[in-house]
Amino acid sequence: MTTDVYEELRRKALTLVDDAGLDPATEREALRTLLETTVEDYQRRAHLGQGKSLADPVATLERLLESMTGRGPLGRLLAREDVEEIFVEGDRLTYLEAGGALRSADTPTTEAESRQLIEQLLATTDRRLDASSPIAQARILDGTARLTAVIPPVSDRLSATIRRYALRRQTLESLVALGSLSPPSAAFLEAAMSASASVIVSGPPGAGKTSFLSALVASVPGEHCVRSCEEVRELHVPLLHGSYYEARPPSLDGTGEISLRDLVKAILAMRPDLIVVGEVRGAEAFELTRAVNAGCGMAGTIHANSATDALHALVNAALMAGENIPEPVVRKVFSSSLDLVVHLDRGPASGGSGIVRQVMEIRALVPALHDDFSTEPIFVRERLGASLRWTGALPPEPLSRRIEHALPHRVSLSSFLAEGGPGS
Repeated sequence: MTTDVYEELRRKALTLVDDAGLDPATEREALRTLLETTVEDYQRRAHLGQGKSLADPVATLERLLESMTGRGPLGRLLAREDVEEIFVEGDRLTYLEAGGALRSADTPTTEAESRQLIEQLLATTDRRLDASSPIAQARILDGTARLTAVIPPVSDRLSATIRRYALRRQTLESLVALGSLSPPSAAFLEAAMSASASVIVSGPPGAGKTSFLSALVASVPGEHCVRSCEEVRELHVPLLHGSYYEARPPSLDGTGEISLRDLVKAILAMRPDLIVVGEVRGAEAFELTRAVNAGCGMAGTIHANSATDALHALVNAALMAGENIPEPVVRKVFSSSLDLVVHLDRGPASGGSGIVRQVMEIRALVPALHDDFSTEPIFVRERLGASLRWTGALPPEPLSRRIEHALPHRVSLSSFLAEGGPGS
């Protein structure tokens, strides 16, 4: 059966279901009867030379039934717990398993069929996908996944990614078990978060930045006030003191937008100990210069190829606000108030089975001797799969002293790291 024939049957079935006022979710037997009639009618016309005959009418009926009840190939993938990401490109459907293997869906689909389910998923949110809003991002499936979808004229066909949040509730301890961190580096970061350090997490797409940020937030002491804002919410760490905020797109009349920058400005007035920005991409970075100047801790992620590139990306994002603040001033603010940059990377695991995501370096910002940023590597990993080792360096004062006070048994930071961290 060609895609065109299936799509013709699917569209006709949708019209008949709508005309009959059937609810596919509750009237399954009536739906099956209607679809049987639709398939039989098509076969009858095909035998009269009015179309191409179906090779397997029963299989076609079952495929239509599954599509009408809101599943189909895309829905079937969404029901699988071992699927981490799903990619829709026109009528092509691929997915990434939790182990990192990219596979193609074993059941064919059509672009219109996938578009139908994506619109059903968006119908439960305040986002829309149409000619006036051809790009949509939203939390779906009761907040367990993020959907990003683009349609023409921005793209040449339907292009969508659905990312599951199954791996978004990490802890520093679990990242040690996964090989992303070493025990000393995990203990160091936990103490840094207890000491209200400001931390940027950088890396390429898919390196695990959001999962890592989630682990950092989970290590913040319960009495600290944490206020987190995101374009589309991905962090789900339980907070004893604080809350989560999500940006809002404009309504149909172009009003009512609440940007990430608006959220950062708002939470600055809410006495936070730590401001979390899920992903720093634009003008909200300028508001962060005010946050760190006000003495708030800050944590967030940014796309970059290295820890030093992340700092320049942060400055460039702040300049996008268009506030006519000179670049050296923005750089000086971040240089004097940011504490650590954690850079992650991803690549194939040894043996080529799956994907490994690991921390490549943890750098501390130190007083600059020139106009650019100055950093000191505290932990480094020479390559993916190698050990994450302490360089022998310590963050500058007063951060080192604050971290030291947060360590168990109040041991010196240098002794703690030299001896290999907790349990040594």
